[in-house]
Amino acid sequence: MTSPLNDSPLVFFSFVTLEGAGPDEHRAYNEWHQLDHRPENLALPGVAWGDRWARPIDYRSGVASDEHAPTDYVAMYWFNDPVERALQEWSDLGEDSFQWGRGPLIPGVRRKLLSFYRPVKGYAAPSALVSPEVIPYRPNRGLHLTLSRHAEHHSGATHEHFTWQDRSLIPALLDLEGVAGAWTFSFARHQAHPSLPLATETPDAPGSLRIRLVYLDQDPLSTTEAIDKTTAELTARLSEEAVASEEVLLSTPLRTIIPWQDW
Repeated sequence: MTSPLNDSPLVFFSFVTLEGAGPDEHRAYNEWHQLDHRPENLALPGVAWGDRWARPIDYRSGVASDEHAPTDYVAMYWFNDPVERALQEWSDLGEDSFQWGRGPLIPGVRRKLLSFYRPVKGYAAPSALVSPEVIPYRPNRGLHLTLSRHAEHHSGATHEHFTWQDRSLIPALLDLEGVAGAWTFSFARHQAHPSLPLATETPDAPGSLRIRLVYLDQDPLSTTEAIDKTTAELTARLSEEAVASEEVLLSTPLRTIIPWQDW
């Protein structure tokens, strides 16, 4: 069976902070996203899949830049070809939602990253049984997410780092208990919505940002401890130049959101 993700040319990531929000504001935002915004997006023919995760306070012990430290939620969408048509329909839905009085411009919601990425490679742990293209559809308990910047994104040191991820780090992570699979993504461009004031202003070059998602089927916090330990051990195999090529902007576990229970 062929998964739609086999041919997905582009994915979208959104990092969201609810500034000064209490439990009532978080509940209202989660109700809107889980019961309104996400279903409307998934119904679009150009959207192959979409999901979202929470980053509660006890999930914030990892590395985080000042910009991304307050991140409360992460959402992502996979798009089908023809991708320009898919993006136009998706953008139209955003404008339509505003006209309907149903978001997406919500007071207190700050989107610190709104960006499109190119899927690089998917991986599946033997324990998951399914193919890498099915991993995003497979139920999970959360993720481990790493957002990195490679300023010299076509340097030899960066190439060494990517080789290490593909051949050493990720295979080792797939052997850990609680890891179901992984995907890597390379930055394409930031969002500039054609009608709504939704954009990321950071002038990043294509390929200069990298996201690694590790899909988890056990407790995200305890599995993250094993991921961090393995990553630290294997980093010792990299050259100093390869280590220095990566600036980690966010390294964090994320928790799957269960409707009505986690609001």
